[in-house]
Formats: sequence, structure tokens, C-alpha cells
Amino acid sequence: MRIAVLSRNSKLYSTRRLVEAAKAKGHEAVVIDHLKCSVSADIGRPKIFYNGEELTGIDAVIPRIGSSVTAYGTAIVRQFEMKKVFSANSSIAIVRARDKLRSIQILSRHDVGIPKTVFANHPRDIDNLISALGGTPVIIKLLEGTQGIGVVLAETKKAAKSVIEAFYGLKADIIVQEFIKEAGGADVRAFVVDGKVVGAMKRQGAEGEFRSNLHRGGSSKPIKLKPAERKAAVLAAKAMGLAVAGVDMLQSERGPLILEVNSSPGLEGIEKATEKDIASKIIEFIEKNAGKSRKVDKVGA
Repeated sequence: MRIAVLSRNSKLYSTRRLVEAAKAKGHEAVVIDHLKCSVSADIGRPKIFYNGEELTGIDAVIPRIGSSVTAYGTAIVRQFEMKKVFSANSSIAIVRARDKLRSIQILSRHDVGIPKTVFANHPRDIDNLISALGGTPVIIKLLEGTQGIGVVLAETKKAAKSVIEAFYGLKADIIVQEFIKEAGGADVRAFVVDGKVVGAMKRQGAEGEFRSNLHRGGSSKPIKLKPAERKAAVLAAKAMGLAVAGVDMLQSERGPLILEVNSSPGLEGIEKATEKDIASKIIEFIEKNAGKSRKVDKVGA
């Protein structure tokens, strides 16, 4: 089988591990920079070109689409889908997961536990937004933020109003969420493949840091999920239509609360924390499903 990893950098840990895992199982693996692809649309004849030459002979793709190029990257994934090439994650599921507000609405509709969240498009509702969450402290997030960037903890009402007004002034879209104090600056990342949790780690923020992202200096360790946490992770991935997902959650007094479902979760942190070969689990999922007809999922709006 010929598997294409859609990635802009062949040297990235996740990209390298997927290529290694595919080759270890006897497959041919190629890295394709999706930004160097172009498409040709004709009735019944979808084509993809890479560096000016038609790309053929691909049996499956693993999208590693960065958030800054979601629109173009998912257009390339969609073209592969039109050519009946199996994709580890569908284009629509990737688009859905990248929209934080849309994700929250979908998770809420599927009865997945999430932090209380409010959203508005004008500053006159700031007092009502904060009151709806039970007061401060609150977490303010840019809808386009990644890796903890654009996430602010406002400990007082005055601070919250200042931050929200500043974001509104920049015409930035935000959501405001309750602060889960008992989480203690930590969260849990569960890695889901094909409806099963294949690895989990607890990430702890650096001293004085409420964000637990490893990119922000946090640390990680393997963790055995409670049944409710495992169930929440699988349900969240399924609700988003993602076969491969990194599900981030907080451990709260009222149970697991899902923060985000990542469609291109990094492998380095989870593999090093758990010492598990997660990349091979993804290849095994592709082996199981490539070549089969796959219905376009109808989850979400």
C-alpha cells in the first residue's frame, strides 16, 4: 500500500514516526506538502498535481494539516476523497474540529461534558457573559488560537472586561469559559484511534502557569484514565467524526470536561510519555479501512 502523509515538513517528529511506522509494516510512505498541491476539477475526473505533475497511485492519506492553512489543506484532502482515496480523518471532520465554537456546539448537542461557555459578537453583553459563568475568574480564548496562544485567565471582573473589550476592539472572535480551579493547571490528553483510547497522558502547567500545553513549558506523565474519562474521550472523537484525535479534557468535580478535540494531534508528547507506539496504531487503522467504501459522515452542522 502507498500511504501519503500530508505534511509541510518531513523532519517533524509526527511526520517521521508515521513514515517509519508505515515502512515497518511493509508499506511505501511518501510525504506530500499539501501547499505544493494543486487540483483540477472536471466531471468525474478529479485530479491532484504535485510540483506540476499529476499525483497518482496513492491508497491512503494521513492529513497533518496546520491550523493556519486549514482551508487549503482540507481542500486537498477533499480532492483525495473525491478520488476515492481513504483519509485517516475526513476533510469535513477536520474543518469542524478547527472551529472552536462549532466544536462546542456539537459536543454539547451530543451530551459531552464541557466547561460552561459563552459567546457574543458585541461588547455590551460583557457583564451578562461573566454572570452567565457564575462570575470570575474566567478563561478567555481566541477562536483562532493554538498551543495555548490567545488564552487568557482573567481573575477579576475588571480584568475580564478589559481583556474582552481589547479583543473586541481588534475584531477578534472569542469565547469565554468558566475556570475549573480544581484542575490545578493540568489537563489530560487522550489519544483516540478508531474508537479506542490508545494512550493517555496528564499535562501539568509550569509553575505559575494555568495553561498545561507542552509548548508552554508544561510537563507530562502517563495516566490511566477512569472509565468516565475514557468514555468521554471516545464519545467526543465520535461526535466530531474524527477517527484519529487528541482529546483534551479537564478533571473536574463534576466529571471530565472536554476542552478540545484535535484533528492533528502531535505524536511526540504522547509517545514519549506513554512509551507506546501510537504511530503504528494509526497505520493499523489505515490497513483495516483503506480500500473500503467510506460513507461521508453527517455529524454536526
